[in-house]
Amino acid sequence: MSTLLPVDAEIMARYDVPGPRYTSYPTALQFHPHVSAEDFFLDLHSSSRPLSLYVHLPFCASLCWYCGCTTVISRKREKADIYLDYLERELSHVHTHLSENRHVVQIHFGGGTPTFLSPEQLLRLRDLLRSHLTWAQEVAFSVEVDPRRLTPDHLATLRAMGCNRISLGVQDIQPEVQEAINRIQPWELIRDVFQEARRQGFSSINVDLMYGLPHQTVKRFRDTLEKMLTLQPDRWAIFGYAHVPWMKPAQKLLERRPLPRASERIQLFMLAVDMLTEAGYQYIGLDHFALPEDELTQAQKAGTLWRNFQGYSTHAGVDLIGLGMSAISQTTQGYFQNHKTLEAYYTALDAGQHPLYRGYVLTEDDRIRRYVIMQIMCNLGFSFDAIRTRFHVEPETYFARELEALEPLEADGLLIRHAEGVRLTETGRFFLRNVAMVFDRYLKETPSRQYSRTV
Repeated sequence: MSTLLPVDAEIMARYDVPGPRYTSYPTALQFHPHVSAEDFFLDLHSSSRPLSLYVHLPFCASLCWYCGCTTVISRKREKADIYLDYLERELSHVHTHLSENRHVVQIHFGGGTPTFLSPEQLLRLRDLLRSHLTWAQEVAFSVEVDPRRLTPDHLATLRAMGCNRISLGVQDIQPEVQEAINRIQPWELIRDVFQEARRQGFSSINVDLMYGLPHQTVKRFRDTLEKMLTLQPDRWAIFGYAHVPWMKPAQKLLERRPLPRASERIQLFMLAVDMLTEAGYQYIGLDHFALPEDELTQAQKAGTLWRNFQGYSTHAGVDLIGLGMSAISQTTQGYFQNHKTLEAYYTALDAGQHPLYRGYVLTEDDRIRRYVIMQIMCNLGFSFDAIRTRFHVEPETYFARELEALEPLEADGLLIRHAEGVRLTETGRFFLRNVAMVFDRYLKETPSRQYSRTV
């Protein structure tokens, strides 16, 4: 049975507000163009930390109407060859400014649809990365895959490249839902792809589902969860659909069918929590679930879990280098984002420039708040002593206003404040974003409609 406490529907509704997902702090809405490539290059040269790579591969053969990602829709595979040419130029910029003895310990291919690339193009990308960067002996290598655009040759190639973790974009297996979101992928196809990935030896297979889509009901979502549980995924991500048609106009197409109401969204998510925890998965927090022996679960137990633009990560002490259009790099000093359109990305590289679009250099206050927010999001609370030791501030004075603002959240059973710090309760796991928002100094400056809802 589920080890989580039932959450009162009234409390769920009370905290169902727009808010950041805190894949960074400050969030990308604080990024600005007054950051230079020299700032980024200085960080690359001055740091000796290991490297995590994110490669954004933006191409998709068709548009899923719910999608909030930065994509390029095309069926012309040769466009990927041109893109790889430009990635090579960007890699040359990065390689030139890296300090010596920095090893890649983590790689993630995202998009878009990384398997839009042919097996040959994927191998070319691997060779580009290897020729410009030094890989550690063991690399955590993951890739997002679309079951509709995947062949056994793709899987065999990814394994030959050293990829050991794949994430399947499932969203929902119900035909009515798939038709409404323009993503037709029958259950049999998903099952066969999953089983082939197991056969080819991937050490971890993750599935992404989404709740809050048209035609989703408790009965249908239960059927989706039951069928997916038969495959025994290693990790799950159960994302709440973020309806932001003013930012992603294609999402207007979803309004032709009724979207689940807030109360129905809550029911769908709670159903997922109950079924997955009953099946033995640990609720990491926010939207992630993992098996007890999984690295994410173990990292959370050890207090070393971290969060970046790809979600939860076991690699906290690294610099993240983002490659490709719209990709974001994260260093000890700040965040650096590439141009968000293909044209601007290519134009900058054609001019011999690094394709930096905007970014943010952290202040000391940002560093302190980022640490606290990430501790909440990842490790379910924070210690006053850890803040004192790390930043040489008195947290009960520094955060006096914020700690007072936690009182109503404590009264609702979300957390416990004590002499050593703050600890979230089992109920509080459902409201990580709401607790973290208390420590976000920029939140009042940002229009709430820019954010997805917290439930």
